[in-house]
Formats: sequence, structure tokens, C-alpha cells
Amino acid sequence: MTAPPDHEAAGPSPRRLFVYNGGFLTQPRVRRILTLAGWQVSLGAPGPEDWVGTWGKSPTAPRGEAVAGLRDAPLLRVEDSFLRSVRTGREGDAPIGLNLDTRGVHFDSSTPSDLEYLLATHALDDTALLDRARAAIDRLQSAHLSKYNAFDPEDAVPKAPYVLVIDQTRGDASITFGGANEATFKEMLVFARTEHPGTRVVIKAHPETLAGQRPGHFSAEDAGGPVELLDRAVSPWRLFEGATAVYTVSSQLGFEAIFAGHRPRVFGQPFYAGWGLTQDENPVARRERHLSRAQLFAAAMILYPTWYDPARDRLCQIEDAIDLLDAAARAWREDRAGYIALGMKPWKRKHLTGFFGAAKGVIFETDPARAASETTTSGARLMHWASSAPADLPEGALRVEDGFLRSRGLGAALVPPLSLVRDDHGIYYDPTRESRLEQLIAASTDLPQSELRRAERLVRKLTEHGLTKYNLALPAAAGLPEGHRILVVGQVEDDASVRLGCDAVAGNLALLERTRAENPGAVLVYKPHPDVEAGLRPGRLIDADARRFADAIAADCNPLALLDACDEVWTMTSLLGFEALLRGRAVTTLGAPFYAGWGLTRDLGKIPARRRARPRLAALAHAVLIDYPRYRDPVSGLPCPVELIVERLASGELPQTRPQLRVLSVLQTVLAPLSRFWR
Repeated sequence: MTAPPDHEAAGPSPRRLFVYNGGFLTQPRVRRILTLAGWQVSLGAPGPEDWVGTWGKSPTAPRGEAVAGLRDAPLLRVEDSFLRSVRTGREGDAPIGLNLDTRGVHFDSSTPSDLEYLLATHALDDTALLDRARAAIDRLQSAHLSKYNAFDPEDAVPKAPYVLVIDQTRGDASITFGGANEATFKEMLVFARTEHPGTRVVIKAHPETLAGQRPGHFSAEDAGGPVELLDRAVSPWRLFEGATAVYTVSSQLGFEAIFAGHRPRVFGQPFYAGWGLTQDENPVARRERHLSRAQLFAAAMILYPTWYDPARDRLCQIEDAIDLLDAAARAWREDRAGYIALGMKPWKRKHLTGFFGAAKGVIFETDPARAASETTTSGARLMHWASSAPADLPEGALRVEDGFLRSRGLGAALVPPLSLVRDDHGIYYDPTRESRLEQLIAASTDLPQSELRRAERLVRKLTEHGLTKYNLALPAAAGLPEGHRILVVGQVEDDASVRLGCDAVAGNLALLERTRAENPGAVLVYKPHPDVEAGLRPGRLIDADARRFADAIAADCNPLALLDACDEVWTMTSLLGFEALLRGRAVTTLGAPFYAGWGLTRDLGKIPARRRARPRLAALAHAVLIDYPRYRDPVSGLPCPVELIVERLASGELPQTRPQLRVLSVLQTVLAPLSRFWR
């Protein structure tokens, strides 16, 4: 047998693919993936060099098969990839990848598919490939990603222990062409109960059944006694944790159960059966090879599918597909109830809707009583801009703030954000109460190596591209005095992080004075805050006062160039202290910023005693830049991973600020004393 073609290595002229299923024409995402993979979707009769495309073994597939037979044309079978979307296709979500098969279709056991060919003949011994497979498995498990992802990983699963029986939709082609039928499901349930007497059986319904789109094989009538029908969406990975055994006919969840450590009992003939990783009731005789979990994953998830990046509009690798699906799933899971928003300035509302409104929208209110009433009646969550949130914000309400890779330009200049954080406990700059970020930092000590490596790659990219929170085009500092230089970072003096996170030292002059007292022989380089330099926020020092302690004032200078020029950093609570840590500088804090108290800084301020964890720098970066913020691609408008934001900032591929905001920005510079009205 010849090897399957490389779908990503299309030649200069696309192959014509003649189709007889309307879905190829009405689903733009499917057409786009095919186009990028080198196929030109066409109508009519195929010629000698043309192909016929069918959607797997769908009811319309016989049309294409008949035409292919009459015209002696080869067939391309198209199916959804094994990671598809957040919701089902019938709910309108487009796939993030396709399986393009020139031999058959992966669920049809009557003939080998391209996937089976890979599993049977590919060496699958490349160390880099298998390392990628293991890292991707870790990522799917930690992010709770499956083929469909419209569930909350925090939702409770049945109490362990139990035997897990996986249902599928009636009439599904993977059943019919996988050596099974409706009676097989009844047989499977009998086996599960007989082989595990006294253990509760949990039947997991299919997502399309839960959405009311297609019936399953089991119903409430099958429940009772030791059998429970789980008729709500939960994380499959959490479900696998409590299962003592997994039973399936041909569901993809059986495939995922393998990577959760199970050896599922399989009653059909799915692609993942027959390789030594399942207990097969109806084995496929020709499948004799024994594979490891990493080998199975590498073939089925890395080599076989054609993955698509909708943000960059290009084909991609599985790692990019996982990043994008993770971002989309997180957005749906967090936003699915909708929001009632308080304390949001008018200019911010469009961007907040873009970040949080895709699932159920954002309703903006100015009256707290009305907002509370609407959250009660609608089930939506209350969110408030953190800096203006009252101390008695109701439990469960969210505080929202800019993220740590914000934009190319100042927020005070009304430049839209690329990242936002939402915190259901406190907010990162307020050490008087535990924030969600603190919890993430504490938990980051348990991150798998693959996630730590991801954070290390991210830090390298930030450093290589010289990226920071605002990314202003500023010159490097020149003429700094020689010696052991300490960068002293000024801040906005009424900033919440200063008000809430500082005690003895809570102003820029006091910061300079304390730094000089502790370092009498050092060269102190004072860097005012950009908003202060722009005249938008309070905290400006008279030069004469600053020079009583500072050897140089680096006004209007690139902060990263200053980090390169200085040996260490002293700050109250500035984010520049965190950015200095990422670049290997020693950092001393006189307040309690979010990055202090974890063993990575020298802390002279009052640090909360609850900060006991000792994460690595990469783990801290993961919590701060990957886990905590939400990112939105400014080009496609899609939820996205931080890596895409880094790419956009580095390339300058950012939309222009709306003209009305540029006008307002100029006006607010003139009217800076009244800035409380737009902050």
C-alpha cells in the first residue's frame, strides 16, 4: 500500500474535488480548510484527474460513491476531526479541523483507512513526535478538552466508584460501519452490570442527545437501582477519574478514556481498538500491532488530521488547534450565563462586549439595585470594573481589569485592551483579600512539565520581541551614570495597587528616599509612570525633589531598555517589577504586588501570610500570563491564546483606534484634572 498523501503539502494547482452534498457549499469553514489543504470544491462531473468528495458515510455519500464509480474517480472521505468545537455542529459551531481520508473513513472497519494505515505501518518511533503527543495529552486533560466542550469542568460528576457506560446517538454511522447495532448497546449494559456486581453503573449521554438533537440508545427507563443515567454535560476527564471501568461501542470517549489511564471494554470496531490498548469484544483480525498510548495519539491526532487556525486563517499543528479551542471553550464556559455589568465607562463597553458577550451578551447598568434584580431573574453574573467596585460587592460577582499584556498604547489614552482579567474572589492588585490569581500561583507548583515549557517559551518570546504591558514606542535612555544601577519605578500615586498594597512607603518620593537609604553607593535611575508622564494621573515629582535621591531621571524612556541598563529594580507594586523578574533582574518590593511573597523577590513590605507556595519563575509566568487573563484577537475578534497576542504585538498587526476615541483621548489630555470621569 502507498502512503496517504500529505494534505498540507498541496501543489501549485489545487486538485478539483467534486461534491454532491450541500454541506460542502453551505459551511464556509469546511470549504476553507479544504481550499488550504489543496482541494478546489467543484460541482458537475469529474474529469480524469479529478476527485469526488463525500462526507464520511453520511446519507448523501452514496451519491458521490456512485459518481466516482461511473467516472472511475478516486474518493476523498471528509469527516470532523477528533477535536471539533465547543458546541455541536447542529448548534452552529464550525470544526477546528477535518480528517481527509483517501482510503476509507476512520470508523468504517470493513476497509483500512488512512488512519489505520498509519497505525499499522508508520514507525511511530520519533522521540520528538512522541514527546509532542505526551505534551498534547497533558494539555487536553488539564484544559478539560474533548471533541465537544460545552460543559463546565467544575460541575460535579457522580460519586465514585462507578462503571462508566458510554451512549451514542441512534443511527450513527460509526455504529453501523463499526460492526455493531442497537442491540449491542443493550448487550453492553448487561455485561457492565454482570461483570461488576454491586457497583453502580453510570450511563453517559451523547452531547447531541443532551442538546435534544438526536436520541440515544438509553433513556430514563434504563435507569434505576444500580444504573444512573447522566443526562447533563460534564467533563469527560473528571468522569474518567471516578470510573473503575469504561464500556463503549465505538464512541470517541473510549479513545479519550485510554489517555486517562483506562483500558476500555469495546463492543464495536472503532479506529482505536485492536492495538493492545482496549479489551475488544469484537476484534478486527487484521489489527495485530501493539502500540503505546503516545503512539496511538501521535497517529490519530498529529499525523492524520488537518488542523485549522481560524484566527490566522491557515492550516496549523495540533498545538495551535488546542490553544485556540482552549480559548474558545474557556470563553463559553465562563460566559454562558451572560453578564450584568456595572461601573463600566461608555468607551469600554464595546470592548467588554467583544470579550465577554459572545455566548449570552453583556447588559450594562448604572443602577446597582436594578442590576442585582436582573441577575436574580436572568441568572446572569454581575461584573464590575474593579477599581470602582464597592467593598460590599455581592459574593460571586466578578471584578474586571486590564490584563498584563494590554495594548500598544496607554489605557488612559483610550487604546482598546487585548487582554482582560475577571476575578471571582478579589482582584490581583488588592492583597487585603485572596484573589483568583493568588490561587492560580499557589497551584502552579503542580503544573506538568509541558505547561512549564510553554511558559518558558512565552517568556523567551516576550524578551526577544521587547514586549511589555503598554508597548510604547519610546527611545532608550542615554547618558546614564556608571556604577551599580538600580531602576526605581515610579507609579500613579492614587492607583489601587498603591493604596491597597503599600503601608510605610506609599508614594514616589518616599520610594526614592527608602531606596537611597538602603543603597547609599548605588546609582539610582528614577522612571516615572507613563500615565503620570502623559499628565493623565497624579504622582509627578518636581525634578529638584527627585534629584535629592536619584542620580538620573529617565523620563519618556523605554522601560525595557532601562531594565537592560540596570542591575536591579526597586518598586512599590509596579508591574515593571514582574517584567524585570521575567528578564532575570533582582527585584525588591516595598509593597505587596501580586508577584511578591513567592520567594522570587526581596520583599520589604507587608506580605500576606497566605502566600506560602514557592513556584518556579516559569510557573509564576504561567499563572499570570496564561491562566489568569482572557485574550481576544484584535484581527479576527475570536478568543485566543496569549501566544497570538504576542505575535500581533510583535508584528504590529493591530487595528487602528476608532477615530472618536482618538479625539476623546486628545480632549482628555487637555482636561487631565477631570480624568476621573473616563477612567
